[in-house]
Amino acid sequence: MAETQRKPVPRNDDGELDTALAFLDFARESVLKKAEGLTDEQLRRVLVDSGTNLIGLIAHLTDGERYWFGYHVAGQGHDSYEFGMTVPAAVETADVIATYRAAIEDSNRIIRAAADPGAPVVHPIDGKHLSLRWVLAHMTSETARHAGHADILREQLDGTTGR
Repeated sequence: MAETQRKPVPRNDDGELDTALAFLDFARESVLKKAEGLTDEQLRRVLVDSGTNLIGLIAHLTDGERYWFGYHVAGQGHDSYEFGMTVPAAVETADVIATYRAAIEDSNRIIRAAADPGAPVVHPIDGKHLSLRWVLAHMTSETARHAGHADILREQLDGTTGR
């Protein structure tokens, strides 16, 4: 099957922070690309036994952005996010996507403001003040993992493939 959503991986190698952010942004864009052109019904359609759907993945990742970058790195918000993958029917899918985009913008501002990948988080993680570097690596791997899930769901929905 031909890949119809192909985009090359970043070639950014300008410095640790810029490179890490380029790969995180690439993973985020890959998730969002999977939602493009789909109907509300398709975004909510459950295709696997776990109940995962595309809009649920995006809602889950939104909580991740706010928790890891907002709460841990910047000390904003709270530490009790749901991380669920269920979006109530009353919540518009366009709003879920817009909220994820806003969370990404907020996270990128936090990352740029911290500036130093070695900067310790404000709120400890498992009792340790790990670094922004760790949070970037964690969120990149988490987002990339869910981008893979989104790839499979999108292919099941309409045959669209690629990253």
